Amino acid sequence: MRAVWVMVTKDLQQRLRDKSVLIFSIAVPLALMSVLNLVIPTGADEVELEPVSVAVAVDPDDELAGVVVSSLTGLSIFPVTATDAEDPRARVDAGDADLGLIIPPGLTEDLRSGTEHSVQMVVGDNAGLSANILIAVTDGLLAEMRSRSVSAAAEIEAGLAPEVAAQLAQEELDAAGAITAEPGEASDQQLSAGGALIAGQAGLFLMFTVGFGVLSMVAERDNGTLARLRSMPIRPGSIVLAKALGAFVLGVLATSVLLIAGSLLFGVTFGNLGAVAVLVVCAVAAATSLTFIVVRLARTAEQANIVQTILALVLGMSGGAFFPIAASGALGAALDVNPIAAFTRGLGITAGGGGLTDLTIPVLTLLAFAAACLLISRLIPDRGETR
Repeated sequence: MRAVWVMVTKDLQQRLRDKSVLIFSIAVPLALMSVLNLVIPTGADEVELEPVSVAVAVDPDDELAGVVVSSLTGLSIFPVTATDAEDPRARVDAGDADLGLIIPPGLTEDLRSGTEHSVQMVVGDNAGLSANILIAVTDGLLAEMRSRSVSAAAEIEAGLAPEVAAQLAQEELDAAGAITAEPGEASDQQLSAGGALIAGQAGLFLMFTVGFGVLSMVAERDNGTLARLRSMPIRPGSIVLAKALGAFVLGVLATSVLLIAGSLLFGVTFGNLGAVAVLVVCAVAAATSLTFIVVRLARTAEQANIVQTILALVLGMSGGAFFPIAASGALGAALDVNPIAAFTRGLGITAGGGGLTDLTIPVLTLLAFAAACLLISRLIPDRGETR
């Protein structure tokens, strides 16, 4: 193993001194992320709820109608202002209010007696998401009030004294009030626009980075260095192993730098560092294994670079390096085995709060891809005679 580590160290020193490696592995993807960051601003995925103004026409003596209005203006998710209006529809049409709320007199009596009561809401042309949410809240509030009034009427009909029914209704209200909701962020295992861009670009340029290491074996074969290495008292397989390890280390370093720098640039986080590290290692292993097929097929270093570039671009574009790809059926199954897509999917899981145990499918996909590429590379005749 000493000879292997000597060759790995020598290859890493050469690659790190090679400006083209640093340019294409780190500088170019970071520059591309910076440009795309101007197109996709940080926080573009966040939805801001705008304040809503409501023109209200209610009977001031109607107790439950007042409860409806006070409940809407007491929402904490976005500001709601209510102003009295004789004709809410006209206020909305004039653009002075986003919504109009019309509660005819008698809401309290109708709810207590179980009689239907019509409440009208007028929506303006410029009403946005906040207004739609407010409509849904109003519908839910009225439905809840209707349900409670029916329950109270049924209890009295069953023979309960009105004061007992009132006590039960109050206990129900107290129990409902004990349930609180705290704002949070839903985890749908999907990266933000900035996070998906970072993951896709890191996966795309990973293909080029590992290619610099492993494909150097083709260049050494062309200039005769590989023949001199074979003449040394080391196993031929050690040469291939050293090239693979050098490419692997280079890929891990470059991908880690891109994820860290991209996270700072876009202000995103990918979650648990340990889980992300495992995902990076598996992705680099998958990318490195693919280059062995290229080495077996290519006769010259020029051919190897062309094939490597084509594979990287095809996998990068189909894996969502520039824009998300959605497909179903056989095409969707084929895209799922794409190592860049699996890498991005795994980062989505960790960014959503997932840990190592949640990465089973992406990790198995990457490892299966690596194993399949290594097996195929052993079955393909070596056109360059690198064995």
